[in-house]
Parts: sequence; structure tokens; C-alpha cells
Amino acid sequence: MPSYTQGMKRNRANGTVPSTADRARAARISRRLAELYPDISTALDYASPWQLIVSTAISAQTTDVNVNKATPALFAAYPTPEDLSNANPEDVERLIFSTGFYKQKTRSIIALGAALVDGHDGEVPEEMDVLVTLPGVGRKTASVVLAEAFGRPEIAVDTHVKRVALRIGLSAETDPVKVERDLKAVVPKAHWNKLSMRMIQFGRDVCDARNPRCVSCALRRTCTYPDKTR
Repeated sequence: MPSYTQGMKRNRANGTVPSTADRARAARISRRLAELYPDISTALDYASPWQLIVSTAISAQTTDVNVNKATPALFAAYPTPEDLSNANPEDVERLIFSTGFYKQKTRSIIALGAALVDGHDGEVPEEMDVLVTLPGVGRKTASVVLAEAFGRPEIAVDTHVKRVALRIGLSAETDPVKVERDLKAVVPKAHWNKLSMRMIQFGRDVCDARNPRCVSCALRRTCTYPDKTR
């Protein structure tokens, strides 16, 4: 197993370099989360990078359960980017209506299919800087696809990750890109591609936004959250 302090030191978003103690603490937190959720992966159902990028793109402002209910029919009707690029928007809207914001999401994923066909031979790119240029694909979606579908060391920051990182003292930032940079500065690179899913599940199970279960929290002793519940 690689050392948790080896490798190039990375700056936080504010330009500071984490101390050895900071990185050691983050490594302990990362290891504990790995013990709690050893085999975790995205809750979205997918069979290919194409399916994952579409599912992630339409998962905004809804639950993974809702997305998983809608996507089987969507992918049965449009199994490839080319199929979706030629779709009647009203037909797609009906299929993903239950995920909310369905008109905007329909426009995005049809345009996404077209962009993949026109610029990438119908294949999902494996580079962050290329993925984020695609319609409907922000940095979070790109990070999920790279980490989950391609096994790349990336950290996707959603509301759960941002909240947990702030409460346990791994980042003081609120901007997702800055939170990502802070996490990459302190967490061992070997843990990046599973860290997001572990923090998300931890946020759902324990570190709830309104009612954190601090008494039973496995990270209670190392957590810096000032408003712990008793």
C-alpha cells in the first residue's frame, strides 16, 4: 500500500500547502470511510460510459432512484448517442418527466448525443478538459464518469461531499471546485476515485444536513464541526 504522505504536495484552494499532520489526519478519515464503505460505487444503474454520463446528467435535482426508474426505457429507446441525437424531444421528455426539469434535461442529453457523434465518434471521452465542454456535463458529472466508468482518480463534489468536507474540517470552502482542490491536497490519491461515493453515503447515513447523528458518528473524535448534536 502506498504511503499516505508520499508524492507531490498539492496546494489548497487558498494557496496554502497542507502540513504533514493535516495530510495524516485526512488519511485517517479516508481509511475510516473506506472501512465503513469498502465496496461502494454509484447508485446509478448503467452498463456503459454512455449510459452513466446520461444518467448523471439527468440526476440533478432528483434522486438516484428516480433516475434508475426512468433510464431503462430511455436506453431501450435510444441505446446509442446517435439514436438519442435524432430523437423527438417530446418523446424523450415523456421518458424522463419523473426526474424533474425534464425539458432542460432533454435538450441537454440530445445535444450531448449529437456532440459525441459529431466530435468523438460516438464515444465518451476520457479526459476531464474534453468532458466539461460537452452539453449538460459539468465538472461533477465528468468526475463521476471518470472515476466510476474509467477508474480514474477524480473527486466529484456534490452537496453531500461539500457539507461533510466542511464539517469534518477537510475544507473551509463552499465552491465545489475549491472543495475538490482542498480534498485532493490532503487525501491520498489512491483513495480519490471512491472518496466521493463514500462521503455521499456517509452524508446520507450519518452527517445529515438537518439532523446529523453525531453521537453514533465514527468520525466524531476527529470531526471539527462546532455544532455536534449530543
